[in-house]
Amino acid sequence: MVHHIANNWVNAELSEKHRALCGFAEKITSTPHKMNPSDLIPLKKHGFSDLAIHDAVQIIGYFNYINRVADALGVMPESFTHSWELSVPYESSLK
Repeated sequence: MVHHIANNWVNAELSEKHRALCGFAEKITSTPHKMNPSDLIPLKKHGFSDLAIHDAVQIIGYFNYINRVADALGVMPESFTHSWELSVPYESSLK
């Protein structure tokens, strides 16, 4: 399931609640300058509390931040981690 969400969440089998969260995360990631208070409506409609939305924004923002830092510095994945589509560590996949 994680692979489906990471590769293309739109086609993954998700609940409407999780689709709302993924759409929200995608907008924060792709077009943060277009975020506005109305973007919270679908999340609240699906039962996300203000605290849950706050936590989601913090987590999404952190991952966006750390990925941009890593990309800017040319950081390669550590050899003990696995790529999403591989069953062997990243370093082993380069051989």
